[in-house]
Amino acid sequence: MAGIIKKEDIEQVRNAADLYDVVSQTVTLKSSGSGTYMGLCPFHDEKTPSFSVRPSLGMWHCFGCGAGGDIFSYVEKRDSVGFAEAVEELADMYSIELHYEAQPGRTVRQEGSKRSRLLQANEEAQKFFEANLGTAEAMPARQLLGGRNFTAAQAQHFGCGYAPRGGHALVDHLSSKGFTRKEMVDAGLARLGQRDIHDWFQGRATWPIRDSAGRTLGFGARRLYDDDRLEAKYINTPDTQLYGKKKVLYGLDLAKNAIIAKRQVVIVEGYTDVMACHIAGVDTAVATCGTAFSYDHAKIVRRLISDDSLGAIQLIGPVNGSKVVFTFDGDAAGQKAAMHAFRLDGAFLTQTFVAVAPDNLDPCDLRIQRGDEAVRRLVDDPQPLYDFVINTAIDRCDTQYTAGVVGAMKAVAPVIAQIKDRSLVEAYTRKTAGRLGVPVPAMSQEVASARAALHIQDEDAYAPRKGWAAVAPGHEYEEAQRQAEQLARQELERRALIGADGRRQRYFRIDDQTFLREQQFLGVVIQTPASIDATLFSQLSANSFETPIFRQLFLAVTVAGGLSTAVQMTPKQWAQRLMESSGPGLTPVVSELAVMPLPMLISPPRSSTPAAGDMSEPTKETRAYATSLMLSLIDASFLRQIAAVRQQMSITADPQAQAQLLSVLVDLQKQRKEMQARAANQ
Repeated sequence: MAGIIKKEDIEQVRNAADLYDVVSQTVTLKSSGSGTYMGLCPFHDEKTPSFSVRPSLGMWHCFGCGAGGDIFSYVEKRDSVGFAEAVEELADMYSIELHYEAQPGRTVRQEGSKRSRLLQANEEAQKFFEANLGTAEAMPARQLLGGRNFTAAQAQHFGCGYAPRGGHALVDHLSSKGFTRKEMVDAGLARLGQRDIHDWFQGRATWPIRDSAGRTLGFGARRLYDDDRLEAKYINTPDTQLYGKKKVLYGLDLAKNAIIAKRQVVIVEGYTDVMACHIAGVDTAVATCGTAFSYDHAKIVRRLISDDSLGAIQLIGPVNGSKVVFTFDGDAAGQKAAMHAFRLDGAFLTQTFVAVAPDNLDPCDLRIQRGDEAVRRLVDDPQPLYDFVINTAIDRCDTQYTAGVVGAMKAVAPVIAQIKDRSLVEAYTRKTAGRLGVPVPAMSQEVASARAALHIQDEDAYAPRKGWAAVAPGHEYEEAQRQAEQLARQELERRALIGADGRRQRYFRIDDQTFLREQQFLGVVIQTPASIDATLFSQLSANSFETPIFRQLFLAVTVAGGLSTAVQMTPKQWAQRLMESSGPGLTPVVSELAVMPLPMLISPPRSSTPAAGDMSEPTKETRAYATSLMLSLIDASFLRQIAAVRQQMSITADPQAQAQLLSVLVDLQKQRKEMQARAANQ
């Protein structure tokens, strides 16, 4: 790096950037109350949300893999970039100009990070391709789009463009905009020749491939001319720092909001199929880019359509209301693709379907020949993926003969065996036996043998969810009894929540009252310091904490300026100050405590998007909870001191020393009683 970003600019970016907006570009977040949002972790594979975001504090943490930090660390980990590049990327996103301080002997760089420059290069290339679609040379591209019933306005909506022939048009254009040859090659927009660099895309219709935030990562391009040196009908940007064909979906930027709202996604095979679906009203359509649908693609989809509506029950099998629909041809290639998707079905926490159009038409051709309504019917009336794959295996055999029936049973058994949910295995075994006209025990034996040979592990469709479950509402009683029951439920929730916090924490595996009390109090210090009584807080010291990690964290609070500093800062500023004071060893602890639910903040979930001022002024209940924790910490400290004095008295023979220790003991007991009296009046 040739220059250091000025600290005031870094803080400006931090204050301007919204963690909820940045994370929700790739993760569907749902409110869990008290300003916290949950989703599926983008950094490890999971089916139950454990990834927690607290926008008001600018902190995130995953209780599954232990990763956490602030908004810069999130971008660093998500995009595999360094700190400076993360700052620059967010600065670009929020239109903040950065300034650099020169390092001795080096020239200050002004143009931003490598990743930022690659994004800029792709955006400039997209503008160039779009502008060239209207030129005389681009007539074949316009004819291609027009022949598929796309208007000029529709082509513009999807970013369709044209890459000129000649080999240097884009290179020359980007050079005039200040991009270097290396940046063009690194962005996948140019390739190295023997003496010079040349345009990667030449004489082709283009489509921009964007991430869910709308940033152009690469391009897909279709062959137009018979004399094109590349025979491939479609080519894509090569793998770059921005673009990986197994980790992008064309049309995701356009379909994301609809996918989240409907918890449905339609997977098609080409760019024009995505266009046809969206124009026909199927606004959840996306496509892979020159590769088969992969497990990485499945993870992208799952994070968007994740469903957590079943409370204490986690459904491993199909979830009502959410679905994934694949559109395949009915030919051999389509059947092969369906089998590939079948093997990925366990990656989805939802029902998976297949839609095959009459005459094996793809959505684009279906729209051309039969109109928009036919495309909508195709997607609205799919068949379950399991049924499609099983029927395909059976249809290969002539079941009018005994040999064909046996052959079909042998062919379909390994397919059924690969279904992980054992309840569905049994159901499809019976269904298939009925269709083939064979005894259920015989079909079951074939499936069991195949399941053992393939080493398939059973999964129960209904599994208890980790953590605590909400208590079901009771019957209607007298008002006093109803209030008593409500308080009892809240106490159960409070205790269960504290216990859950202790069980899932990763930094100190002790589940006792001492640990939980210290954990909860430091969570209050980080999340809502304004609720803490300054007089009581002044009586605490590192020795007030028995858990070593919390003792260190309390020292970090002191280094950060203590309570007096915390109450003068915004929640986000205080959390960041504490992160800086804690050091790398305590960073995961701070991030976890920053998003940890606090019992006194239990409330019904709010809207799915954060409202301004998530961290409002502390309530009376919040202050009372913080005070009770401090009084408990102080009392525990008194007990330890009293025990230490008594121990010293037991081994001291000198009468004068005994008298001095007794005086200290009496004073400690007096102070403890005063503190207990104060606690009783809370």
